Amino acid sequence: MGYEDTKADVKETMRDVDNKAKETWRKADGQESLSDKVANAGDDIRDALGNAGDEINRHRDDMDDPANRPV
Repeated sequence: MGYEDTKADVKETMRDVDNKAKETWRKADGQESLSDKVANAGDDIRDALGNAGDEINRHRDDMDDPANRPV
């Protein structure tokens, strides 16, 4: 596991923690409104896209490595 893998894992963990904190804050009033659900869905989508981008970067870096290129 290289630096980029570690960085991507940390970013994913931070996204998850931030998302859970937002969800908890939205539920603090004891109710979950439609706008809370929409905001949570938006956060989930944004996090999934961020994680997908990190995965693409991981594999792009692997392809940039001359040792991984076909001969």
